[in-house]
This record gives sequence, structure tokens and C-alpha cells, in this order.
Amino acid sequence: MMRRRDFLRGASASAVGLLAHAPSVAGAEAPPETTRIRLPQIPRHLRGASGRRRGPAPRRRVHRRAIRQVPGAPDEGQHEGARGGETDLAVTYTTNTVLQIDAGDPVVLLAGVHVGCFELFGGERVRAVRDLRGRKVSVPELGVSHHTFVSMMAAHVGLDPRKDIEWVIQPGAEGQRSLAEGKVDAIMAFPPDPQDLRAKKIGRVVVNSAIDRPWSQYICCMISGNKEFVRKNPVATKRALRAILKAAAVCATEPERAARLLVDRGATASYDYALQTLKELPYNRWREIDPTDTVRFWSLRLHEAGLIKSGPNKIIAQGTDWRFFNELKKELKG
Repeated sequence: MMRRRDFLRGASASAVGLLAHAPSVAGAEAPPETTRIRLPQIPRHLRGASGRRRGPAPRRRVHRRAIRQVPGAPDEGQHEGARGGETDLAVTYTTNTVLQIDAGDPVVLLAGVHVGCFELFGGERVRAVRDLRGRKVSVPELGVSHHTFVSMMAAHVGLDPRKDIEWVIQPGAEGQRSLAEGKVDAIMAFPPDPQDLRAKKIGRVVVNSAIDRPWSQYICCMISGNKEFVRKNPVATKRALRAILKAAAVCATEPERAARLLVDRGATASYDYALQTLKELPYNRWREIDPTDTVRFWSLRLHEAGLIKSGPNKIIAQGTDWRFFNELKKELKG
């Protein structure tokens, strides 16, 4: 089983591989300003899915061979890379990008991708988020998405995540064992951990962000870009966004095909877990959810938890650009 933080990144990369030989729908567009786009480094076992192209490349297309992968931080490498100008585009957890915008980093949110990802599992003493008061919660690190999400949920029901929760720092597999043994009271899980916890009948789902309100009403993962790259390369940016959104469509309409590709590419050993994840995550809801509302919601939750200083209007004004997304929603109908 691969590391959980790589799973959905691998899903996106592998799904893009399904589209590698599809004809371009951008024939009327001007040629891209660049044929090289730097993305966050994909783990070695996934590079065959997006780092190399077989056969001649179609003329005037941004293609997989043109991707340069750069190393990232241990857990949220794509965000660190964008901060330093080392990457051009990335599929990121929205709250992490909002944190960057609040810190003044030169990044911009460009499009929504899907809803869901995280599930909070609780032990015998945790049946609701309010039950986290005075409890031990397992997360991989402080400051990563797992910790941020629990903090937002806790603050949303009146808890102070800095005082009312005892954070236990441990890898996902160790967190699962701790929950099973009663050493922690809850764990924030990211695919394929939720599938594994359910299969092993460890704990119970307290919050599933793909289906439970209010979390399920807002996009969890968005495409972000380096501001300078987007400014200089609008055609290339739009083409890259189109490819990612078409890959999301493959995940939504052909999950069996996408799951098989994940296994064939070495992203995961479990076809069943991959298929379950792809079927459970709403990859097709980016069409119906207003991205501005999403950024406003997450900004308010982060501010409520004391994790950012900026208000939502400032975050939206300084860190969003929906030009390409609005065009692509009309173009990619169906």
C-alpha cells in the first residue's frame, strides 16, 4: 500500500495518462507560450504515468513529456514548491493554498476539481465532533491538511483546537493501530486509509467530508498556479486546466478504467481500494459548485480556527482567478 498523501495525486496523474493520445479540442486557440510546465514531483513509481510520453508529440500541445517534476516537502510538497516559484501548477488542498495566500505567497486558485478526501474516524468515546474535547486525535504532523481540517471542524462547533484537543503525531498506519487499541480517540484519514479502516472495522465514521454538510458543499481540492507563470502563459495555463478537468471526468465516468490504470502504474496494489475511492469522491461536482463560495467558506473556517488573519474578501481578491475555469465550464459540457 502506498503512502496516503500520494494516492489522489497519483489518481490525477494516472487519469491524465488516459487522455494522452486524445485529439486536442483547442484547435482554434493560439499556440501555448511554453511547452514546459513544472508540476510537483510525483513519486518514482508514478512517473511512468505522467513523466514520459511514448511516440511523437502532437504539434502545439502541452504534453506529458514537457512536464518537469520538482521535489517537494514531505507532506504538502506542491504547496512549498509553489511558494518558492519552483512549480507552475498543482492540484492542491484548498485550505493549504488559502494559508499561502494569507501569508503573501505568489499563488492563485484557478479551478475546482472535486469534493471530499478526508474522513474523521472515532473510537468508542467519539460519536460527534463535539466529543473531541479533551480527547487524543492522531494526525501525521501539525500544520498539514489532516490537522487543519480537524481544527476547522472543532472550531466550527465551539471548541478551541489549540487547547481542547491533545494532538498525537504519528504516521497513518500507526494511527490506525492506536485507534484500534484505544490509545487515541480519533484519527483523520485520507485515502486509502478510510477504505482500510472500514475493511478492518476499526472505529466509526464521525464525519465524511464527501457527504456530510457543510463540508460536502464545497470543493476540497483545487488547481492552483504560480501567479507569474499564469500571467505570462495564459494559453498554456488554460490547456493544462482543461487536461486536469478532463482527467477528473475520466475518474467520474470510468472509475474502473482509472482504478486499473492506478494499479498498472504501481500507484497502489489494491484495485478494490482504488475503485472504492474513485467511486466515493464526487469528481463531477466542480461544474455545479461556485469556486468563490468555496474559497469564502474555507477562509471563514480557517479564520474561525485562528489559522489565518485575512478575511475572505481579501483572500478572494488577492488569490483567485476564474477566467479560464469559467470558459472551460462552457466548453466542457456534458
